[in-house]
Amino acid sequence: MTKTATTAPLLTTRALNRATLARQLLLQPVRMTAADAVGHLLGLQAQNVKPPYHQLAARLDGFAPQELSRLMADRRAVRIVTMRSTIHTHTADDALTLRPLVQPARDREINVFRQGLVGVDLDRLARLARELVEAEPRTMRHLRDALGAEWPDADPHALAVAARCRLPLVQVTPRGLWGRSGQVALTTVEHWLGRPTAPAPAPDTVVLRYLAAFGPASVKDMQTWSGLTRLRPAFERLRPRLLTFRDEHGVELFDLPDAPRPDPATPAPPRLLPEYDNLLLSHADRTRVVPAEHRGRTWQGNTAYPTLLVDGFLAGVWKLRDDALVIEPFGHLTAVEREAVGAEAERMLRVLHPGESYDIRFGTVVTG
Repeated sequence: MTKTATTAPLLTTRALNRATLARQLLLQPVRMTAADAVGHLLGLQAQNVKPPYHQLAARLDGFAPQELSRLMADRRAVRIVTMRSTIHTHTADDALTLRPLVQPARDREINVFRQGLVGVDLDRLARLARELVEAEPRTMRHLRDALGAEWPDADPHALAVAARCRLPLVQVTPRGLWGRSGQVALTTVEHWLGRPTAPAPAPDTVVLRYLAAFGPASVKDMQTWSGLTRLRPAFERLRPRLLTFRDEHGVELFDLPDAPRPDPATPAPPRLLPEYDNLLLSHADRTRVVPAEHRGRTWQGNTAYPTLLVDGFLAGVWKLRDDALVIEPFGHLTAVEREAVGAEAERMLRVLHPGESYDIRFGTVVTG
């Protein structure tokens, strides 16, 4: 532990919670366009189609799902593998810069599959895969089959993973559009957007953006969010421009001088978030949002459940089931809290499912 970390001002877990909620646009619905919100948040986790829409519904005042859907249909936003090797919805500009930024992590991912790639020339694979997906969007199955014909002794899955890691592949629409369906078909981001990727931005620039969306944060926090390593030098270069704090464990935290750090007593209304919301995935120490006693409770097997925040902290899960929105709190909710949770559920349903009728029930989700 550095001397700075031991003498810097203390931020309690609750103070960190409120600061992070403010950066994440979750203390109160914000008047902001979907494009500006996606950019501010450095993308939306998008393992499934609907979560990005739920993420914006929880954060924006006046949001309608068609707004994000239009961004994607107009190619101003795309679905692409970036942070932590997961699919994110990014603005077009961010897709062209953040994807090159995380290329070192994609290169490490290829190494995991090296046994299935013996004898494969990865440069040639990338050229061939680019020709294939730019001729017409291809599913992963089509890509596996085509590459497997060139390298019949290689593992077909490893070949497709290598193509995805070497190339910035986007999922073309209608995949990802609200109320539409479509299989995953891939082409390069350059081909889809009609312009080349930009050089990877300096890590310093992305550190500042990360702190604006997720701070105050440690070096390990940002490395967890991005999947990158060796970010300490960027933080050290920026140190003269940043404030430093320490958390309750003595870990040094960095922050922007003018970023919001609300009073820990600031009210935090309930929020219904989707599975894979970046709020819960973007710090090495998640206790600023996830109490230790609830760690792992949003998963069962390979299934992740949408989450409920009460007073700013993870407090339960929820699910749309047939004609009901079922909410399962992890502990006792007061009458006032139950009423507030119900009101937030009604608000979310009005935004995402106008004209449809759902009961709001408190019951069992994970084991039901």
